[in-house]
Amino acid sequence: MNTILYIGEEDEYMDGLKASGVSFDSVKNVVGFHNKLDEIEKYHLVISEMHLKGLKADKIFERYKGLLNQRRIPFSILENNLDMGKRIKLMKLGIMELYPPSLDGKIIQERIPFLRQMLEAKLGEKRKTNIVDYKIPVAKRVFDIAVAGLALIMLLPILVVVVIALRLESRGPIYYVSKRVGTGYKVFDFYKFRSMYVDADSRLKDMKHLNQYANQEEENVSEETKMKKEYESLAGSPTLIYKDGTPMSEEEYLELKRKQAAGTFIKIKNDPRVTKVGGFIRNASIDELPQLINVLKGDMSIVGNRPLPLYEAEQLTSDDWGERFLAPAGITGLWQVEKRGKGEMSEEERKALDNKYAKNFSFWNDIRLILKTIPALFQKENV
Repeated sequence: MNTILYIGEEDEYMDGLKASGVSFDSVKNVVGFHNKLDEIEKYHLVISEMHLKGLKADKIFERYKGLLNQRRIPFSILENNLDMGKRIKLMKLGIMELYPPSLDGKIIQERIPFLRQMLEAKLGEKRKTNIVDYKIPVAKRVFDIAVAGLALIMLLPILVVVVIALRLESRGPIYYVSKRVGTGYKVFDFYKFRSMYVDADSRLKDMKHLNQYANQEEENVSEETKMKKEYESLAGSPTLIYKDGTPMSEEEYLELKRKQAAGTFIKIKNDPRVTKVGGFIRNASIDELPQLINVLKGDMSIVGNRPLPLYEAEQLTSDDWGERFLAPAGITGLWQVEKRGKGEMSEEERKALDNKYAKNFSFWNDIRLILKTIPALFQKENV
């Protein structure tokens, strides 16, 4: 268990840590902290009350910042009444987080590994970690090879007809190969039948106003702004959030999230970039059949979370959405089955379903999803 060094005298705060079962030692001020330096390496986080007898918390950190950074020990402060300017100054100084005194100790305990990793990243040291690549379970892999191989043989006549139709309708390659991000952020070549004109990617920048996810976000801006103002009037100063090395208020974070969301998933109704044959094979999900080759190669599984284009995956590296990449990448999955044909599916719903699958995937659950995929293929989804 991670151990915390607590600096301060407020029994109420320490009682909260005790009630949460957190392992910690306490000292009253900078003198007590200095006397702990010989054994500082046994602590994984230092938390200090802001106002202490003698040096305040920020001054303690400034004095011992070099040692703490050298030992990779994050330093956080308990304080509830700081103006925004002071909060930003503290974060720029190197304080990892500012906690309200009422924060549950279990939450602090759970965040320690993340804080230590973030500190290492801030200090520019390459972390030495043992990376274990995800391996598809043997039973699932055997099933994937058998299903993909048999499907390719049975569907060969359809594949031939599609190839001829695509060749006759428009110029360009039969297959569309793109870089996709799958399990563990692994990048691989992703195969589909080409359903768009060859210059589809270059047209995308001129069609952002048609993106349904972006429009949905714009429609919600006024309501979101109203809610934020109501929150701030009740809670006082906005919470300071530390994202990718940059301190920002909760309001700034929500605004950034809103802007990024429009560029994360692309969804355009009646997309003019799609050819006539492409529209047909999309609605029938025939354009996905070349992914059976990805399955045979081991890039994907029959069932899993959809591998994402690079521009989408780079937006999903935060803790709340990165979990989807811990599951196998697949041709079909939970959100395709549950939400296919429902135009009101939001980006948040899609990512939540991906995370749900990552937490609960199993061989037998995959079989259930495959059986539900067949009727889903006949539902209209013109996107």
